[in-house]
Amino acid sequence: MKKVPDQPAASCKKIFTPGRQSPSRVKKTAKELKNFNLVFDSIHDGAVVIDTDGYIAHFNQAYGDFLGIDPDYPIGKHCTEIIENTRMHIVAKTGKPEINRTQQIKSQEMMVQRIPLRLNGKIIGVYGQVIFKDIREIKKLASRLSMLESKVKLYEKELINLRSTRYTMESIVGVSDAISRLKTEALKATANQFPVLITGESGTGKELFAQAIHHASPRKLYPFIRLNCAAIPAELLESELFGYEKGAFTGANPRGKPGKFELAHRGSIFLDEIGELPLKMQPKLLRVLEEKEFERIGGTSIIRSDFRLIAATNRNLEDMMTKGLFRRDLFYRLNVISLQIPSLRERREDIIPLARHLLEKMTQDAAFAETHMDEPVEKMLCNYDWKGNVRELTNVLERALSSVEGDIIRSDDLPFYLCGSKKNQGSRNVSTLKQAQIRAEKEAIQMALEKAGHNKTRAARLLGIHRTLLYKKVDKYAISLVPEK
Repeated sequence: MKKVPDQPAASCKKIFTPGRQSPSRVKKTAKELKNFNLVFDSIHDGAVVIDTDGYIAHFNQAYGDFLGIDPDYPIGKHCTEIIENTRMHIVAKTGKPEINRTQQIKSQEMMVQRIPLRLNGKIIGVYGQVIFKDIREIKKLASRLSMLESKVKLYEKELINLRSTRYTMESIVGVSDAISRLKTEALKATANQFPVLITGESGTGKELFAQAIHHASPRKLYPFIRLNCAAIPAELLESELFGYEKGAFTGANPRGKPGKFELAHRGSIFLDEIGELPLKMQPKLLRVLEEKEFERIGGTSIIRSDFRLIAATNRNLEDMMTKGLFRRDLFYRLNVISLQIPSLRERREDIIPLARHLLEKMTQDAAFAETHMDEPVEKMLCNYDWKGNVRELTNVLERALSSVEGDIIRSDDLPFYLCGSKKNQGSRNVSTLKQAQIRAEKEAIQMALEKAGHNKTRAARLLGIHRTLLYKKVDKYAISLVPEK
């Protein structure tokens, strides 16, 4: 430890000695100063305070230990005499802080802070701090942080991609000219930002096309937000679309809630069943589409969102316009790119390729053995009208897969209404419709039991009813559950 020389006139005590005050005030000030010095000396890193002329007023114990000097020794000396390569006296003149700068001290590159101290807007000194970490260690930490940030960004992109869409253009299966044209039009739509209106019967795959367009567009790394306009009560639809501020209405989330348009920023928003949108909501939607800005319910600030709108409906919007149920200006704003998906019965050549694709996906998802359909089953699927389109076909295949024994789906595994009755009913006289319904229901149950080998659970699946209901019907019609010998 170096010998401490006589202290110069400009000392810490001289700088902070209060003016003429009462004894109690002097005692209180002395106590505060003692506490301050205690805190200052407890700082783990090197800390120093200079006045506006660059002379040291405070120097903590940690800094003294690092430099190998008594912490009282630097008091009153110019900072350049004690600290090599310092810039604290320059900061005292410029008033500009220097944060996280490097400084060579004792042959080590150190990280330092130089912060001006102000009182009533006037600089009264500078606080300096030396972080006792070699700069090489800090660079290593910075490198690790940069690598972690890169990984986080990569994971965020993957997460957005996974949560945004399940379907791509490859998910659209079909060999018909109609499907080929639709896929071409959908691909063209991915190259621009115009609204898309997808129409078609229920179950034709409108959302599949919407997701495929989003996934193939530059917006694929950002959210794909869905909202079914028919599934939300009219009084809640506005808050779902635009969000609300805290306390906007009774029962609202106390922290507020962002709306679908806000969440879809830089991504796509899919409004399904757009034909069910209440008439009073239509001008509000039109404004958002035109301006790309809105306010939350109960809010006053404008929120801007860069989204792409994709809408779908199974209703005839042109008929709705003539009846005054849908605004013409909104229709023209939505119907920039139009995709009309034909029903499954209008493209029967797609039924078998689609059925095979769905069956393969189902067996993979359920971890079943590879399963196929025999020729009579494929013929029955082709001859059926599929009023529920792809959704109904999916349901039929799932039911068949749940009851099949082996790896071949046969006609007995299909729901009864696809198979039809094998008995000749031409000789029967039907007196009333109710009697015909009773006979048909009884015959359907008997045939299902025969096909299921009198397995009640399987028979219920074939009929598409719960096992409890099957038992009730069996009791009602006095049908024997025991096979005839």
